[in-house]
Amino acid sequence: MAEVVLRVRFTGGGEHIDFTYDEPHIAEVDQVIEHVITQLAQDSGVLRTRHGDRLVVLYGRGVAALEVTPRGAVL
Repeated sequence: MAEVVLRVRFTGGGEHIDFTYDEPHIAEVDQVIEHVITQLAQDSGVLRTRHGDRLVVLYGRGVAALEVTPRGAVL
């Protein structure tokens, strides 16, 4: 299972939040990143992510930009 950290910048005002996303059926980080990009690029794209211990659902239409790192905080 590969896990990535996503820094998501929202369309509403440029605010950003870091989330973690994992895909249990994908072992390679590069494949997880491609999956995230593909999902959020769609008008109806949705990802289940985590912010700390909270489940957060990201909708692609609200995302303005995305930074990705394999693990740890985005610096």
